[in-house]
Amino acid sequence: MKNERSVPVIVFTYKRTGSLRGLIQSLQKCPEAQNTMLYVFSDGPKNAEDFKMVKEVRNYILSISGFKEVKYFFSEANSGLAKSIISGVSQILNISDSVIVLEDDLIVSPDFLNYMNKALAFYSSNNKVFSISGFTMPIKGLATNDVYFTKRSSSWGWGTWKNRWDKIDWQVEDYAQFSKDKKIRRRFNEMGSDMSSMLDRTMQGKINSWAIIWCYNQFKYDQLTVYPAASKVINAGFASKEATHTTEKYNRFKAGFFASDNLNYNFNRNPQIDKKLMRQFIRPYSIPQRIIYKILNVVFGYH
Repeated sequence: MKNERSVPVIVFTYKRTGSLRGLIQSLQKCPEAQNTMLYVFSDGPKNAEDFKMVKEVRNYILSISGFKEVKYFFSEANSGLAKSIISGVSQILNISDSVIVLEDDLIVSPDFLNYMNKALAFYSSNNKVFSISGFTMPIKGLATNDVYFTKRSSSWGWGTWKNRWDKIDWQVEDYAQFSKDKKIRRRFNEMGSDMSSMLDRTMQGKINSWAIIWCYNQFKYDQLTVYPAASKVINAGFASKEATHTTEKYNRFKAGFFASDNLNYNFNRNPQIDKKLMRQFIRPYSIPQRIIYKILNVVFGYH
């Protein structure tokens, strides 16, 4: 891809130098990295205790190479992940029509950038597609280079376009109506029993999730996310006691990744939901699975 245009990559990081290093090293193994603009957003420390770790992260950021160019943004204040992602992605989409977004607890496969660039190019003018996911849970019945579609986006290595992002209502102006409409709430929960309750908790200020608002807007516009049959991303944060947002030892979304030498993907020009695949996709979000893993983490998890 030396002479091809690559979609810029945005990385959001906080205080874990080891995790960030792991992500960057995995990105550097992608042949497309040398032609890719890398933007790194480093959030400011919450307190004096985190100051040293944030400084260490920033020293490492200054040493990053292997990309077309590295630009970084060091925040003095602590914005939190949700605000950082919304403002950071918006900032880069003011200068690019599409982006690839990663958080520092992820590891990507060597074909991640190839897949993401090709998928973003292929579906750029297809208004039925809302985003591209690099992550997938294990799905049976597909060839490794197939893709499938869901009504739920993923925040673990994803990409989108400016004209989709700009439509997002981050204030969820119609929440009062949604909260009272049982029929709409049931429809939103078709992609997981946690969807409506997560939006409720976000709007009530109990959690701070940009991703559920992103999912809700996708639901409103009746658009789809493209998923690879074989994951290009793993979340290393689940294996770490120091993870900021993913502190579960037992992970119901656990998936390894498969890097293929065949870089010809079976993209479908007519995105639609396959009900058999959806039953596999939503299983980890089902109430029984959530209860089982909750018990595992309470009894046997990190303490």
